[in-house]
Amino acid sequence: MTDSPSPPSNSLDTTSASASAPPSAARTPATTSSSTFAGDPSTGSSPSPSSPSSSYLGSMWTGLVRRFSSDDTQFGSQLDQSYHHQQHQQHHLHHLHHHQAKDGINSVFTPAVRRASPFRPPPLDPLVLHGYRDSTPGSARLLTSAVAEEIRAMVPERLRIAEDWRLAYNLEQDGASLATLYQKCRHYEGRRVGFVLVVKDQEGGTFGAYLSEHPRPAPSYFGNGECFLWRASTLASLPLPPSADTTRLTRSTTLAPPPRSADGSGASTPSESIRFKAFPYSGLNDCYINCETGFLSVGSGGGHYGLWLDDSLDVGHSSRCETFGNEPLSDAGEKFGVVGVELWVLGA
Repeated sequence: MTDSPSPPSNSLDTTSASASAPPSAARTPATTSSSTFAGDPSTGSSPSPSSPSSSYLGSMWTGLVRRFSSDDTQFGSQLDQSYHHQQHQQHHLHHLHHHQAKDGINSVFTPAVRRASPFRPPPLDPLVLHGYRDSTPGSARLLTSAVAEEIRAMVPERLRIAEDWRLAYNLEQDGASLATLYQKCRHYEGRRVGFVLVVKDQEGGTFGAYLSEHPRPAPSYFGNGECFLWRASTLASLPLPPSADTTRLTRSTTLAPPPRSADGSGASTPSESIRFKAFPYSGLNDCYINCETGFLSVGSGGGHYGLWLDDSLDVGHSSRCETFGNEPLSDAGEKFGVVGVELWVLGA
């Protein structure tokens, strides 16, 4: 029988392969070659045990650092918020205490400081006095433009801009009667106007009062703190220097009345100098105006009147009173004789 050839032996191939391999390769364990390609997924070997431990420790350290950093930031933010809140509360309490300390209840009220505006109103137009008759002599025209301008500076702002003053009563034109003066004022009842009372005494002095309401018989005092008393006098002009031209001067005496304008309107000459005094409301009482059929008075207190006139407008009294803290208005003393009386309306 003929034997068929047998297949080559695997053991012989293995032996020959082993015999042909270098000796060092034969002694190298299989694990050594597998550790060289640990990152290769085709080898199927697991990574080294030391790698996950190092990665875990690094992650833990990084987390702790972030945690502490975040806590420090939050703590610092909370401190800042608490500080600002305390500062705000302290500022609020200080402002509240400062406000209460000057509110007029806990202590003396202190108003806020007001600064004057840099803007100035335009100059006022000169006053024009209306109401004198052509037949009224100059000696009976009591109010001059110079004195009227001084009074104008003291009246309320709403009336200061009024340039026309109208004569409501004049003793020479309307007769010496207080009842007539009251009757002339009824036309202005209920209107927001002011009144200037002018009195001339036997000494030649001129004085009077500003009234916030029209005079009328009333059971009690009326008016408000806008009222005031005033007095005016004409100052003697200074003597001329020796070098001045005196050829055109005329002789005059102190008994002659002050010169007036040619039109007889009561306007004073430019050379006339006025000494003016005003006595505003003192705040001690509310005795502004008191009128009855038998008298007219402005200001009182302590048993004295600031200005008092009888019903015939013949006798007057003037003393220091609490309402205005004034000095006696007449140079004749507390009692004086009346020569002329006028009442002017402002803002009509």
